[in-house]
Amino acid sequence: MGGAVVGRAVIQAYRQAIVNANKTGAAQEAINGIRRASKVMTEQEARQILGISEQSTWEEIVQKYDTMFERNAKNGSFYLQSKVHRAKECLEAVYQKPDVTN
Repeated sequence: MGGAVVGRAVIQAYRQAIVNANKTGAAQEAINGIRRASKVMTEQEARQILGISEQSTWEEIVQKYDTMFERNAKNGSFYLQSKVHRAKECLEAVYQKPDVTN
């Protein structure tokens, strides 16, 4: 009997929390935060992750990427390894030159 009372109280508290979040806009702010987090990485952020400057060559970027990716594959975290990979992808788009074929 006590468990049922606690269960109902938890459900009521959860429902009230949702109502309060909708009234204050907290729910919308949480959604906006998720959207911001899923945006594409900027070139500046990619350069910071790889520790390179704007003057770095593509070969230097690939060398830095390989080093950091392998370190995180062996001893690091999957999250950091993913960030390194995304940074390289971002910079590939910057350094990629359109092929001109006649």
